[in-house]
Amino acid sequence: MASGGKLEVDVEIKSAAKKFWDNIRDSTNLFPKAFPDQYKSIDILEGDGKAAGSIRLFTYAEGSPLVKVSKERIDTVDEAKKEVSYSVIEGDLLKYYRSFKATIVVTPKGDGSLVKWMCEYEKASDDVEVPHVIKDFVVKNFLEVDELILKE
Repeated sequence: MASGGKLEVDVEIKSAAKKFWDNIRDSTNLFPKAFPDQYKSIDILEGDGKAAGSIRLFTYAEGSPLVKVSKERIDTVDEAKKEVSYSVIEGDLLKYYRSFKATIVVTPKGDGSLVKWMCEYEKASDDVEVPHVIKDFVVKNFLEVDELILKE
């Protein structure tokens, strides 16, 4: 029986929480334009791409080590708390993980923000690694979005 687990990371950023949240919520448009080396496209398949129930298809750029395609469903959104959770429902990641759910929470901290990313996963087999590579990719994206906002 393959095991599961949780992984989480806190990232301190310089941008104000609302500004960062607004940019993350617009990732469907922002990421492929701002980070074409990482995201080939993000297509909205159902919903508006922001509301709970929306389904988006992520196509990653050539250099992506683990995942080329990922279909994600937005499970919950709380605009007031700046919290969104999503599940991977199809794609390459599910070759490694039977289930993969993540949550992003943005909270003000001083002049900047604290962004928390948490995931819960169930491995497809015991020899699958804990998804640190996914966590590292997410942290890199958060820092790049922060950099982008600070240049505005």
